[in-house]
Amino acid sequence: MKYTSIALAALAVFATAAHAAPAMMSAEWTAQACDAWNKDAALTGGLGDKWIKNDRERGYKIIHLYRTDCGEATQTELKIVHKDGKAMCVYGGAVQNAKMDHAVDYTMHATTERWNEMGAGEYGPMKAMMFGRLKFTGPKMEAMSVMGPFEAFLRLPGKIPGDQACPAH
Repeated sequence: MKYTSIALAALAVFATAAHAAPAMMSAEWTAQACDAWNKDAALTGGLGDKWIKNDRERGYKIIHLYRTDCGEATQTELKIVHKDGKAMCVYGGAVQNAKMDHAVDYTMHATTERWNEMGAGEYGPMKAMMFGRLKFTGPKMEAMSVMGPFEAFLRLPGKIPGDQACPAH
């Protein structure tokens, strides 16, 4: 009986660990963010015109994101392409494009607390940028022209479950 209890307890621990949410903004979490991007009409359609076409004729835009309190070394990447008139995410995970062209690409970071607030819809991109809650490198005028879709992007941390521990790097 004692061994059965121990075995069941061990099984419960392993089952829980297998279903735990990945660390927010880890490579695994960012892959889920890529899938969520493609299911969000504000992102795919709202960014499917001028925004995605500003790519220096490379055929893609890169977004790096991370949690400031976890460090720059924990950055992950989204790769967005123009496909059938939409801005579609084709990759989410570990950084593959270390060299950024901030005339077309974006690097965004905020503390875990701020990402959680934006993900919960407590405020949008205008307030986040004006008060320095979201640090941002990239074409600022372009970003200002797509505030609606940008807000949908900032809501992703509220839509995708993520453990609050810092991702491994």
